[in-house]
Amino acid sequence: MRWVKTMLEKLQQLTGKDEKYVIGLMSGTSVDGIDAALVKISGNYIATAVEAIAFETFPYSDDIRTRIFRLFEDDTSSARDICHMNFLLGELFANAAINIAKKAGIPMEKVDLIGSHGQTIYHMPEPVDGIKATLQIGEGAVIAHKTGAVTVSDFRVADMAAGGTGAPLVPYTEFLLYASSGQNIALQNIGGIGNITAIPKNVAAGHIIAFDTGPGNMVIDFLMKKATGHDYDKNGHMAAKGSICAQTLAQLMDDPFIKKPPPKATGREYYGKRFSEKLYVQCKAKGMADADIIATVTAFTAESIRYAVTHFVPFALDQLVVGGGGAYNQTLVSMIATVLPGVHVTTHEKLGKNSDAKEAIAFAILANETIHGNTGNLPQVTGASAAKILGKISI
Repeated sequence: MRWVKTMLEKLQQLTGKDEKYVIGLMSGTSVDGIDAALVKISGNYIATAVEAIAFETFPYSDDIRTRIFRLFEDDTSSARDICHMNFLLGELFANAAINIAKKAGIPMEKVDLIGSHGQTIYHMPEPVDGIKATLQIGEGAVIAHKTGAVTVSDFRVADMAAGGTGAPLVPYTEFLLYASSGQNIALQNIGGIGNITAIPKNVAAGHIIAFDTGPGNMVIDFLMKKATGHDYDKNGHMAAKGSICAQTLAQLMDDPFIKKPPPKATGREYYGKRFSEKLYVQCKAKGMADADIIATVTAFTAESIRYAVTHFVPFALDQLVVGGGGAYNQTLVSMIATVLPGVHVTTHEKLGKNSDAKEAIAFAILANETIHGNTGNLPQVTGASAAKILGKISI
């Protein structure tokens, strides 16, 4: 029982600190690299205060990125490859934590806590034989060993064990940071997948609405790569040159996931390679130019957000704040503003924040909630039967 005593003593030391240096680590569905955010956190739950200190994305090498993408597909993956990549990513995540601390001039031994989301390689929010499942890799024990910091990882599984969709989890942290707003505000993240958190003014956590809205950058990025060889549509330049095909857009908006009421979550399994390749073939069969294809799928992301707001948010929004990589796509942000004329659409950057850092900071906050024994999911968002303390602790 000595190890139990050691763990409890370590956690008591952490929870007893007025302020903690915490690193959040995140790798998203676009597999660009590891987002690392170093923050100073005081308090917990509604008394949480966060000071951003440093942020950086550490890109994956072309080889690592290719190998991760292979894990997404049944015909290119194997148990051996998943096993090896789990520990290799643990090393890379640990390196990211060490490097962000170095960049901030904070000795690693002063970092109290790490929260690591890991890299999702498969997500099954719809039950198979009655079982929902998810798998994030990037071994937390490796991160804890290499950095020397208490590490909380594998956040999604507790929610799914309770029958939830395992996503989105960021809404809980958005409640902590934005609930004091005097406006009806929504936070729209646009990573590979889009997800929204709608927070009515003067709200309690149990009244927040959040869910995945559909594809974010995922389909756009895939078709850009297919059409041009570029990984993404920088600033939305190509979409701006094209014309939207109304017929194709209407077909895309007839997608069952878009119309499905929350709670709901989706991922690469739905909007990934198969979906995008089929769409590209259909567009080419219609004689659509590449710029028109990109304009149309960019409009699809904007329209999916409009549909979510108008059909599933039961109060009028004053403001929608766009974050994630999609916030840098000026054409996409402009399209969202156009389809939501009564809403002030802005970005985290315009509010003095960093869109890229948002999710990494969220998992730093969730790690802090975990060690304080606070639940970190919102059952009305994920569909879980109960609020759960999230994550697995490695010391």
